[in-house]
Amino acid sequence: MAVNKEYIQYCIIRAFTSPFGWMPYSFIRKIANILGILCFYCMRDFRKRTLSNLALATDLHLSQKELIAIAKKSFQNLVINCLEYPRLAKETDFSRILFCKNPEVAMNVYNQGKGIIFFCGHQANWEILFLDGTLRMKGIAIGKPIKNNYLYRWIISIREKNGGKIIHPRNAVLEGLRALKKGSFIGIVGDQGMPDSGYSFPFFGRRAWTSTAPALLGYKTGCPIIFASTQRTSKGYEIHYADPIWPDLTKPLDEAIPLMMDQALHLMQKSIAQNPGEWLWQHNRWKQQTPKVLYKRFRQDCICIILPEEKEKLQELLPHLATLKAIYENTFFSIMLPSDHQTPLPIQVDEIIPYKDLKETLTKDFRFKLIFNFANYPPLYRHFQRLSAFEVLDLNILKELAKEHLKEEELHDFSQIFKKSLCRPGSI
Repeated sequence: MAVNKEYIQYCIIRAFTSPFGWMPYSFIRKIANILGILCFYCMRDFRKRTLSNLALATDLHLSQKELIAIAKKSFQNLVINCLEYPRLAKETDFSRILFCKNPEVAMNVYNQGKGIIFFCGHQANWEILFLDGTLRMKGIAIGKPIKNNYLYRWIISIREKNGGKIIHPRNAVLEGLRALKKGSFIGIVGDQGMPDSGYSFPFFGRRAWTSTAPALLGYKTGCPIIFASTQRTSKGYEIHYADPIWPDLTKPLDEAIPLMMDQALHLMQKSIAQNPGEWLWQHNRWKQQTPKVLYKRFRQDCICIILPEEKEKLQELLPHLATLKAIYENTFFSIMLPSDHQTPLPIQVDEIIPYKDLKETLTKDFRFKLIFNFANYPPLYRHFQRLSAFEVLDLNILKELAKEHLKEEELHDFSQIFKKSLCRPGSI
């Protein structure tokens, strides 16, 4: 008899979390705050992405102390959400914990028979918005399935407690159009990175690719986008609706869509900035690469190339930087190089960081998720991996990764080494 690993995993999770279904929300939060700090230190990859993302959000102007404090709060927020699922599953009176400051903003539109596109982010407990909305209105929301089907069905049962319906992302446009034309609402969590969307917004000062589905649905149906924010309070959750963003149907679609999205994302950014510790900094918001070219382990949004001090080695590498730039077409690029280097670089980069001595490359910079150590400076490995770098690569490591795909005559061709170590075969 085959062992159903998914079901066993589900049973273990439910057994661990079920006691929280009987606990007061205040007690759940106290436990979650302790576990959140433990998760910050134990969940290495999530910690690195969180710290890097906060460092990339330059418009927040965070000191290193503030950055780490917000990262810890974000982990606490995430654990609170996880432990509240069994409590929400048993909840019979949501009015005890949910308070919408201005429901009339949405109800004025809904009572006219108009559909609404509710646009939100992963703030506080993001399940709350749909539960609150479906207390007063008919609606659907887009939900991306998780790998464990048993666990996902349980989560769906919680989300649909008040009569709403969760739809798969692949059906979002068709089901969304149907719902809006019937005067229902559709809920869209719109803060996820989508590098193939073709639309970007300078989210906290950094280019972020975003789906235009909310604006497209609004333009096609004449319905407004309403940004909805959630904030955790001592008694539960407080929801606030921004003024409706109506589509300008006098403009062509390719002009109206970015205008609507810019307004919606500006409101989201402003709301997150008021309480950044309640946003999900663990997810890949500034994703710049699609799966088409790079292997998953090398698909990082912010990289740093550290060039060697020796002029001969430096000159040998420079022409091949164009290959790395082509591979990482949209990635945020920083280059550290000797301060006495006079020749212009053959590529455009986001930042040039000069150094007089290689010790100066050991900066406490949380932005970089991937380091290319072409200076072959040993202290760089441990230093950046203790910060946010998932990997520190050098030419020897890249050659080893590429060797099964390299021909004899390519063993000293840096461009071929880069392509065949980092990229899927035949992709570039």
